[in-house]
Amino acid sequence: MKFSDWLKPGIKVKRWILFGIMGVFLIFFGLVEIVERQFYNIYYKAFWLFLNLIGIFVIYLSITQGMRSIIALINKGYINVKLDSKKLESLIYEKRLLVKGPKIVVIGGGTGLSTMLRGLKYYTSNITAIVTVADDGGGSGDLREDLGILPPGDIRNCILALADTEPLMEELLQYRFKDGRLKNQSFGNLFLAAMNGISSNFEEAVQKMSSVLAVTGKVLPVTLENMVLKAKFKNGNIVQGESLIPEVALAQGTSIDRIFIDPEDAKPLDEAIKAIREADAIILGPGSLYTSVIPNLLVKDIADEVSKADGLKIYICNIMTQPGETDGYDVADHINAIYKHSKEDILDYIIVNSGQIDAELEEKYKSEGSQLVVTDNNKLKKLGVGIIEGDLIKVRNGYIRHDSEKLAAILIETIMEKKLFFDRKKIIEYFYLSERLKDNKKIRE
Repeated sequence: MKFSDWLKPGIKVKRWILFGIMGVFLIFFGLVEIVERQFYNIYYKAFWLFLNLIGIFVIYLSITQGMRSIIALINKGYINVKLDSKKLESLIYEKRLLVKGPKIVVIGGGTGLSTMLRGLKYYTSNITAIVTVADDGGGSGDLREDLGILPPGDIRNCILALADTEPLMEELLQYRFKDGRLKNQSFGNLFLAAMNGISSNFEEAVQKMSSVLAVTGKVLPVTLENMVLKAKFKNGNIVQGESLIPEVALAQGTSIDRIFIDPEDAKPLDEAIKAIREADAIILGPGSLYTSVIPNLLVKDIADEVSKADGLKIYICNIMTQPGETDGYDVADHINAIYKHSKEDILDYIIVNSGQIDAELEEKYKSEGSQLVVTDNNKLKKLGVGIIEGDLIKVRNGYIRHDSEKLAAILIETIMEKKLFFDRKKIIEYFYLSERLKDNKKIRE
């Protein structure tokens, strides 16, 4: 930034420099009066002492606000401050910086959650994933029925997403048996089931597996109780079982009115509550609205704690509607469903997709009863949430997924702008995250 640029209006630095100079003059003038005018009475000296205190406060305010303005200029690229990642890593081991990153709690389940975690671990290791345990289908459902354990599938995916493992190890843990009694069963599920066998409870089993795989952050089941998901449809019928809800809704030509859990007073993990209270940001989703995201909010105290928390509350809306769950839903309908099952002040911001897909892929999804989730900004403004848009689409093997890198970058930028920017104790972390964002952008380009 050239010297002449500092003279331009609107950069919000000059005003604080002048403010600071005024504070120096106040202190100087006050001290001179106190020292030289010995014959002043005690009340007059008290006035000049008060003037000194005002000067100190003015200087403090000018320094803090001036630094904030300069940081904003650096972040927007007007001032070029380069933190060389290689030099930085040679001075301070990268993991030590990641430990000081923002505290992020993610709540949900399904493949969407694990996809997002792969992007977030690039910026911070203070990640706590609170995962639903309502799954009763597939390999997880079989193990739940046969061994009486909580469903391991979503938790396994989150552990692998945050793990620091070799590709071969991940391939092994994701391997599904193709024949015999173990057909369609994941080796990772069996690994977690074995850990459960040598542990006092499922929470300890998850911790042990996380330790073995060198997980960045923590993965927690939302509850240790045998939680069953139920749904009441708009035709009045009730169905039990997470895997059956969308199937029955389609078969009966109806839609979900409300979901609930059994037991209704399922107790959350104490560690999950603690993480929510300490979080810089709490993220709901991405994932199936009624079978992955909302079930967590129905666990006792979870919705209340999220609502009361000081951290940013962000919901990541699905890109496509889901047959049997969110047919015909727009973004506002997703928000209203969350409000209906929790509290109306539980969200601050919503991240929505603004990208488009090609006609062929769109037609394929339409034939399966799915379409892009539409954003109506006027509706969202009435709901009192901030809107953050981005092209989040990534097509993998013919399926639409969230782009983990783009999504993580948007989340970190939001947390930096709305949270860290106002915390003077995290200036170094702010600079570090800013540099990571720039490096990541260069890699994507």
